[in-house]
Amino acid sequence: MTTAERLQSQAGLAQTRQRRFAARKRVNRAALALSMAAMAFGVFWLVWILWETLRLGVGGLALATFTEMTPPPNEVGGIANAIFGSFMMVGLATCVGTPIGIMAGIYLAEYNPKGTLASVTRFVNDILLSAPSIVIGLFVYAVVVARFKSFSGLAGAISLALIVIPVVIRTTENMLQLVPPGLREAAYALGAPKWKVILGITLRAARAGVVTGVLLAVARIAGETAPLLFTALNNQFWTADVTQPMASLPVTIFKFAMSPYENWQQLAWAGVFLITVAVLALNIIARIVTREKF
Repeated sequence: MTTAERLQSQAGLAQTRQRRFAARKRVNRAALALSMAAMAFGVFWLVWILWETLRLGVGGLALATFTEMTPPPNEVGGIANAIFGSFMMVGLATCVGTPIGIMAGIYLAEYNPKGTLASVTRFVNDILLSAPSIVIGLFVYAVVVARFKSFSGLAGAISLALIVIPVVIRTTENMLQLVPPGLREAAYALGAPKWKVILGITLRAARAGVVTGVLLAVARIAGETAPLLFTALNNQFWTADVTQPMASLPVTIFKFAMSPYENWQQLAWAGVFLITVAVLALNIIARIVTREKF
C-alpha cells in the first residue's frame, strides 16, 4: 500500500468516526430532551398538587381543627379525634412492626443468609411488599374483626404493622449487607461473641439506614386508608380505647371529601394538608439521618 493510499484510508476512518460521534451526540441530545420533558411533566403535576393542598388546606386550619371532634353537617368542628386516632394506630403499628422487622432483617443478613428458611422468608416478604394494602385490610378483617365481631383501633394497628414489617425487613437486611466484612472479622478476632458483634458493630454501623427505613415505613402507613376501612372503621367521637372503632385522618378525609357539605370538605383539605406536612417532614428527617455520619 502506497503512502497516498494509506493517507486516504486514514482520512476515511476519521470521517467514519466523526459521523459516528455526531450520531451519538444527536441520540444523546434526544435522550436528554426526553428525560427533561418527563421530569418537567412530573414536576408540573407535583407542584400543582402541592399548591392546591397548600391553598385549600391552610384555609381549613383553625384552632377548632385541633381541639374539637368531627362535626355534623354544616356545623363547626374539627378533626382532633381523627388526628389522635391516626397517631395511636400509627404509633402502635410502628412499635409492633419495627422490632419484628429489624430482628428478621438481622437473621436474614447475619445468621442464615443462604438457607432455605431465609429464601422462603425473602419470597414471602417480597409478596407482602407488593401486595395491595386493601388485601392486607381484608385479611385482618377476616382474622380479627370477623372473629371478634367488632371493628377496633387494634385491628387497624395490626393491618398497618403488616405493612411496616416487610419495609423494615428489606431495609435492615440491605443495610447490614453493606457493612464491610472486615469489621466483623476484626471483632471476632478480639473474641467478641456473635450477638455482641451484631449489636455493637454491624447494627451500629448500619443504624442510619435502618432508622431511615423505619421512617419511610411510617410515612407510608400514615396515609393508608383501605386497611383502616376494613379494620378500625371510624368514630365521630374521641376515644382512646383501642378495642373500639377509632377515627383516623385518612378515613375521615375519604368520608368528608366525598360529602356535599362545605364544612366537611374544608376539614378534609385540612387533613390532607396535615398528612402531607407530616409525610414531608418524615422524608426530610430520613434524608438527614442518611447523610449523618456516625
